[in-house]
Amino acid sequence: MNDHQTINSKTQQKTLLIVDDTPENIMVLGEILMPYYRVRVANSGARALVAATTEPRPDLILLDVMMPEMDGYEVITRLHSNPHTTDIPVIFITALDAPKDETRGLELGAADYITKPVHPAIVLTRVRGQIELKEARDRMIDQNAWLESEIERRMRQNQMIQDVSMRALASLAEARDNETGNHILRTQGYVRVLAGELSKLPKYANTLKPGVIESYAKAAPLHDIGKVGIPDRALHKPGKHTPEEWEIMKTHAKVGADAIWRAIQNEEDQVGLDFLHIAMDIARYHHEKWDGSGYPDGLSGEKIPLPARLMALADVFDAMISKRVYKPAFTVEQTTDMIKDGRGKHFDPDVVDAFVARLDDFQAIAARHTDEVNG
Repeated sequence: MNDHQTINSKTQQKTLLIVDDTPENIMVLGEILMPYYRVRVANSGARALVAATTEPRPDLILLDVMMPEMDGYEVITRLHSNPHTTDIPVIFITALDAPKDETRGLELGAADYITKPVHPAIVLTRVRGQIELKEARDRMIDQNAWLESEIERRMRQNQMIQDVSMRALASLAEARDNETGNHILRTQGYVRVLAGELSKLPKYANTLKPGVIESYAKAAPLHDIGKVGIPDRALHKPGKHTPEEWEIMKTHAKVGADAIWRAIQNEEDQVGLDFLHIAMDIARYHHEKWDGSGYPDGLSGEKIPLPARLMALADVFDAMISKRVYKPAFTVEQTTDMIKDGRGKHFDPDVVDAFVARLDDFQAIAARHTDEVNG
């Protein structure tokens, strides 16, 4: 197989656009290139811009510099300013052979520069070189796009596995407490809603970015993980706890936080574990109260970590509207009144205000994840 046959076999599907205002020049280039490429022509800069965006779109443009109305420099500038044509390589074909002319063309983004009168072997070699470079770039772009898509797919898959595993782990604690997995979904939704509402306030705008809000919601299911360490005699008692039993029950906050800490403390790379640090705060402090009367550490006000303050209200709301073996369900109206009464005492005032503003969303979440069987 000779060189011309090799060129033809590899490039016969490639399209070239020849742009020149002189018919003779178009004819010369056409005779050189047509045996090996699909050739389109334009006799002005304006027509070249149209041809570059219509099918079959050119893989390479051979562009004359000296043309009336719109010269080659203007054409290439416009091609590169259009996202649909900016990736098409351009070879200048011109009688201008001064170094400054070639430099100007290259500075404007020309891929190569051929001077007139043209020589067939040079034209074919330069064109083939640019076509091969474009094919390599296109392959790289396609491969990068595939890699990015695959990485994104695997990250989504890993995230889904992580989230499902975490909910399953959290469900163990809920199951031991005679609750359902829907409690996890509801409180997770409440926390997300509260954080989103608080983010509208100037004092929280810089803290509660979308990624942080998702971390809060992601960590919320682990709030009662410590209940796996509570003896059945206290955890499952249907009536009122004795003072001793109540002290045992209260230890679940510290037990849960300590369990999470043991799981991550030896990890040198903490990237991606932010939500578990948040989960530790939620597990340990979601029973603290704004006035300092909560447990396990008696923190008050803003000394209580923000995600725990959100979880405190979310957990109480869900517990009150849900039926348990030891109590009936309260109505949303009764629950709302009691939460309002706890503003500045049990709950952060800002969090209560956010709850009142988004009560409809709370009710929608409760309805969407209702328990089929309670008790």
